Amino acid sequence: MTSIIAEDVLLLGYDEKTGQPTIGSTELNAGLAGALLAELSIKGRLSLADKKVVVTDATPVGDEELDAALARIAAEAKVRKPEWWIDKLQGAKLRERLLVRLVEGGVLSEERGKILGLFKTVKYPELDGSVERAVRMRVESVLNGAEPDERTAVLIGIMHATKALKKQFPGSDEARVKEITEGDWAGEGVRDAIKAVEAAVLMVIATVVIVTAVS
Repeated sequence: MTSIIAEDVLLLGYDEKTGQPTIGSTELNAGLAGALLAELSIKGRLSLADKKVVVTDATPVGDEELDAALARIAAEAKVRKPEWWIDKLQGAKLRERLLVRLVEGGVLSEERGKILGLFKTVKYPELDGSVERAVRMRVESVLNGAEPDERTAVLIGIMHATKALKKQFPGSDEARVKEITEGDWAGEGVRDAIKAVEAAVLMVIATVVIVTAVS
């Protein structure tokens, strides 16, 4: 099964045993949308330079979620900022679609039930733990000094933006994270993508928190 970065974020954002999220909904949803933007950028479909999302190649990449996001961005008449697109692409429906993909791929199981016989619940415990273990090994290797690849660098940047990196990888060092997301190992386009998405995810999260507090 070929996964996308958003699915890696989702696996790290759910407890493998309880099947419940370990990241707040606001942070997780924003992170998933940010992962779509970043992956389209490193695949050469978007430019995220100068705080703008610009389609550079509208050719589908062959993934349903990525291609749907790309088509939606290409159809937008105005050039928008990354945070605008994260706000539009995020949400429970995106998360649910990705969870269903992981269930259909045999990575997660789905357990439905009720609390007090009234309130419906759904959990997604791991069925095949090897997938998340492989993701964790990649991240830990890079955090411990291995040369980053684009995919892992984006994942680390998004987990950092959602404030989940320290929780999932307690030994992670801030200086190393900055080196991974801003270092000279990557081309300018990759650095722009990671930086823009990380900043946009933080902005979307902060905006939701402020609106919630005021209301």
